[in-house]
Amino acid sequence: MNSIERDIFIAAPVERVWQIVTEPEHMANWFGDAGASRAGDTITVSWAEHGDGELRIVREDAPHAFAFRWDANDAGIGDTLVEFTLATEGDGTRVKVVESGWGELNTSPERQAELRDGNASGWKHELGDLERYAQTIAV
Repeated sequence: MNSIERDIFIAAPVERVWQIVTEPEHMANWFGDAGASRAGDTITVSWAEHGDGELRIVREDAPHAFAFRWDANDAGIGDTLVEFTLATEGDGTRVKVVESGWGELNTSPERQAELRDGNASGWKHELGDLERYAQTIAV
C-alpha cells in the first residue's frame, strides 16, 4: 500500500481548525512536542524523541487544503507527501490526512512498509492529539 489515510471530526469551525493545523504555534502543541517555527514555505517541527522535521509546504488553500513534503525517517531515501483536507460538516470540521509516496522511497520494500506502518500509527496518535488540543483552545 502506497498511502496512509485517516480522518477525524473536530467540533470546531473550519477556520479555527485551519489555524490549528497550519500555524506553528498550534502545531507545536498537537503535532510536535518541543516547538515549531516557520520561515517562508518551511515549517520546522521539533520532537523531544525524534529531533527536528522540516515540512516543505507545497499547497496552502485556506481554509480547505494544506500539503507538505517531508523526509522519511531514513536520511537520503526520499520524502512523502502529506495532504490535509478540511471540510465543513454540520457545526464542525472533517479533517482528512493522506500521506503518500511510500513506494517511491529509495529503500527496500520491507523498509518502505516498516516506515509506513510507523507513520500509520503515528497519524492515529497525532490526530487524537489534534482533536484534544482543538477542544481546549479558543482561536
